[in-house]
Amino acid sequence: MESNEHVQQDKNLLNFIEAKIEADLQSGRYGQKVYTRFPPEPNGYLHIGHAKSICLNFGIAQKYGGRTNIRFDDTNPVKEDVEYVDSIKEDVQWLGFHWAEEHYASDYFDQLYAWAVQLIKEGKAYVDETPQEVISKNRGVPTAPGVESEYRNRSVEENLTMFEKMKNGEFPDGYCVLRAKIDMSSPNMHMRDPIMYRILHAKHHRTGDKWCIYPMYDFAHGQSDSIEGITHSICTLEFEVHRPLYDWFCDNLHIHHPQQIEFARLNINYTVMSKRKLLQLVKEGYVSSWDDPRMPTICGLRRRGYTPESIRNFADTIGVAKRENVIDYSLLEFCVREDLNKKALRTMAVLDPVQLVIDNYPEEQTEMMDAVNNPENPETGVRKVPFGKYLWIERSDFMENPPKNFYRMSIGKEVRLKYAYIVRCDSVEKDAEGNISVIHCTYFPETRSGMPESNRKVKGTIHWVSENHCQQAEVRLFDRLFSVPDPDDVPEGHSFLEHLNPDSLKIVNACVESSFIDKSPLAKYQFERLGYFCIDKDSTPEKLVFNRTVALKDSWAKLAKQE
Repeated sequence: MESNEHVQQDKNLLNFIEAKIEADLQSGRYGQKVYTRFPPEPNGYLHIGHAKSICLNFGIAQKYGGRTNIRFDDTNPVKEDVEYVDSIKEDVQWLGFHWAEEHYASDYFDQLYAWAVQLIKEGKAYVDETPQEVISKNRGVPTAPGVESEYRNRSVEENLTMFEKMKNGEFPDGYCVLRAKIDMSSPNMHMRDPIMYRILHAKHHRTGDKWCIYPMYDFAHGQSDSIEGITHSICTLEFEVHRPLYDWFCDNLHIHHPQQIEFARLNINYTVMSKRKLLQLVKEGYVSSWDDPRMPTICGLRRRGYTPESIRNFADTIGVAKRENVIDYSLLEFCVREDLNKKALRTMAVLDPVQLVIDNYPEEQTEMMDAVNNPENPETGVRKVPFGKYLWIERSDFMENPPKNFYRMSIGKEVRLKYAYIVRCDSVEKDAEGNISVIHCTYFPETRSGMPESNRKVKGTIHWVSENHCQQAEVRLFDRLFSVPDPDDVPEGHSFLEHLNPDSLKIVNACVESSFIDKSPLAKYQFERLGYFCIDKDSTPEKLVFNRTVALKDSWAKLAKQE
């Protein structure tokens, strides 16, 4: 283990978790080791809240020269699947982290059973045949003692026999449970004789049909930490009330005792984090899949074009807190904009095209214009963009009767076509419905970008693509999945689904530059003046499909000010 001298710093810069760890390092409590773990249950796909926990657990260990295990809390075979295990490992690796060891709670089923037998022999656990609804009722309320089970004081021998019968499959699901004998008058409800094992005749994705009893989370978690030599069990705030039970099991089994430290879970507005609700969105078809780019899942963010660096920076920026708070979704978008601004190659695309004809430009002529690939990174160089008589521009870049501060195209006004020439709009053609179908312009040859006359001042610059050289593409414009900051804030009898944003996905047929360097899935680009986009996995050689990662500006902030 490295010396911890390299982490000595201004104590005011330490968060409360780091402060506790440094105190343990100074005291030598764990032999100056820092071992953490990330322990997901494989019953769904990870979301951005898990990403914060991943970054915290792996980041803490890295900072102090320690290690982090990944351990799957697979104690409920009814809800768990190998599909989720594989997706979780992919997400952790994509975020840029590598675990020291891979474990499963099921690796320890034999040891957990032996420890349960030990507690029974010591009179600290008993088999209870009371129906589950009665057990729950008899726990009572925090302000009054609960009611002890009639089976609480049965003999050790009878408990051992009953527990073995549970293990051997001699009872049906729900017939009885194994409970710890602690304190039915404790103000902490988790200490009122918690259930350690329940009967569940279900095939496990790793152990098959070997077991028909499975340990509860509270009995498996701390002991698994202990077996792996974890020093600091970092978990979210809802487990704070579980900590006395975590400690009780470690103390009464006389095993290595990690320190549990709780932090506030991540809450982001305009989304939901409940696995149950995310599963409902998928199963009921409100989204296409777990990796739908509107989902807060890590795989959804990845498909949308988010980078590992942007998510890690988001986690670092929000830090860790002891109290629950809500993070603005705009901060997550800011982090990905900052990262993509440095990395994404620029290109031009027109999402709502209207034809622009330069009447005085030679019919058969094509010029290649120099366009900067990324002004933030000169090493990316320039690309050649074909320019001709017939172009596409954004319909929103023209107004027939513009307001005073409209600096784009209108009749009689001049604008610059980016990387090319200054043009003057002369006239328009309209279709039978009165919609503008063609815009006619005059160009000024001496104003080509880079020429002396190119310094001629105009107030507006717009982008374009050549009609004869562009590619057609499907562009999916994703927005926030919910239209209100707190989708869960609904009256009794109503559903969070009522707050789904009807405009969370719009699909348009766009015209894009033909000079793409990389057309593989997740290749990222900035569509100039529009936002950041990536190539979706649905793309084919015949048809490009893009996902909008984020717009160039935060339109939601402007909307919030108006409200």
